[in-house]
Amino acid sequence: MDESFPQPALPVSERVLNVLKRRGPQQSAELGACLGTTSEAARQQLKKLEAEGLVAAENVPQGVGRPARVWRLTALGHRHFPDAHADMTVDLIRIIRGTLGEPTLDLLIRAREAETRESYARALAGVTGLEARLAKLAELRDREGYFAEWARAEDGDGWLLIENHCPICAAATACQGFCRSELEIFREMLGDAASIERVEHVPSGARRCAYRVRERAAA
Repeated sequence: MDESFPQPALPVSERVLNVLKRRGPQQSAELGACLGTTSEAARQQLKKLEAEGLVAAENVPQGVGRPARVWRLTALGHRHFPDAHADMTVDLIRIIRGTLGEPTLDLLIRAREAETRESYARALAGVTGLEARLAKLAELRDREGYFAEWARAEDGDGWLLIENHCPICAAATACQGFCRSELEIFREMLGDAASIERVEHVPSGARRCAYRVRERAAA
């Protein structure tokens, strides 16, 4: 997995926000290294973004010595990223649920699921091996605005599929059927050789959505 996010065409402030969105809270030195600049230059950008209410700093204990000062996105910072016409989507969900009922809403979600499944299946055709399919799935999700990436789990127990942004967060919060549908798609795309479970969930208050993927033992 590529650990760098160069994005040279973006303004520095946007690159800072993107790194915090993808990686979570960072020290200024870590951020500077990721951006290819100095800790002080990164700190100056962070102070500007702090003044705009997009980031905030906090001191985090790290054992012996002084606490680490880390920077994170604020709620306003998270809203800086697109949420696919959130208000209109939530209104439509409310209207469909209120006038046509929950079964109709579920039918629409299933129709969206079928289209997504077909699109992903075409993209994954010919991709063999669990890790290769996981990498391709992460690539597809990243293209759709989920800031997706994958990695070997640090504890050695399988892999993680990580989505650092949810462009349909408002809709997913209003209707959990979207999250259920996506998990079913992931399971189908990775195949019977894999098990997958959600371990972090944005609508439940987490910073990101994350899924643990394990290879099933051969029968």
